[in-house]
Amino acid sequence: MKHTCITLFLLFSLLNGIHAQLDTLNKQRLTTVVAVEAVGYSSIMSGLYYLWYKDEPSSGFHTLNDNTSWQQMDKVGHGVTSYYTGMAGYEALRWSGVSKTKSLLFGGTIGLFFLTSVEVLDGFSASWGYSWGDVAANTTGTALFIGQQLAWDEQRFLLKFSYHNSRYAEMRPSLLGENLPQKMLKDYNGQTYWLSANIASFLGDQTRFPKWLNVAFGYGADGMVGSIENTMHPEIERYRQYYVSLDVDLTRIKTKSKFFNTVLGAFGFIKFPMPTLEINQGRANKFYVIYF
Repeated sequence: MKHTCITLFLLFSLLNGIHAQLDTLNKQRLTTVVAVEAVGYSSIMSGLYYLWYKDEPSSGFHTLNDNTSWQQMDKVGHGVTSYYTGMAGYEALRWSGVSKTKSLLFGGTIGLFFLTSVEVLDGFSASWGYSWGDVAANTTGTALFIGQQLAWDEQRFLLKFSYHNSRYAEMRPSLLGENLPQKMLKDYNGQTYWLSANIASFLGDQTRFPKWLNVAFGYGADGMVGSIENTMHPEIERYRQYYVSLDVDLTRIKTKSKFFNTVLGAFGFIKFPMPTLEINQGRANKFYVIYF
């Protein structure tokens, strides 16, 4: 169930390339946005029920403490999903001409609302449970987006994602994925999450520092062939990874083509391959000429 957050993160982040904003309310656009969101919410929740919950035993509402699973990589995924879903909701309302304040209130919180709904379904499922850790991660992602809009009216710190193949999926393909799309969603060993900071935005309008060049700090984990412990492969050590790298903020690269600007914005969630320093937990550090 937790991998659903990664799927939704990739879906909603693709909506963020639309940045055309109106100063006056366009009722037709607003009606379209509300209708699409209502239908989308109903469809996704119905789909999740039939795919994940219908054939699972139900129970009374209960909580689950899964804070030690996957070295907290799943929690970071929740935060990133909530962040980009809120961004998409905000941009959609601004595209409709809704004020910034109302767009933040009703659009910026849509990720938290949606993911809390999923947690409630988990809470009534015997196989899962309502996770306060997930709720905290969802809230953090929403707060990061809204806080930056309130402080700067822009996102100076972006959450980003990258993936590389790991060797562990072959050991447990049913859990970690059998093909590339499944591995990208399920294999936390190959995922890296980034906080990408735009330096130029803090230096003033007159700075010559490249507006598209960011400094990124990443988090990952390795050696995970089970959610909490490697019961089937106890010889494999689980450990955390921390990264320092450069990055390219595609959302700040502007061309004369609205189409290409939209494409760049839509894929702005992807960490750009750049030289990277990896700091391992209890292991030797590594340097990559190019890391993705």
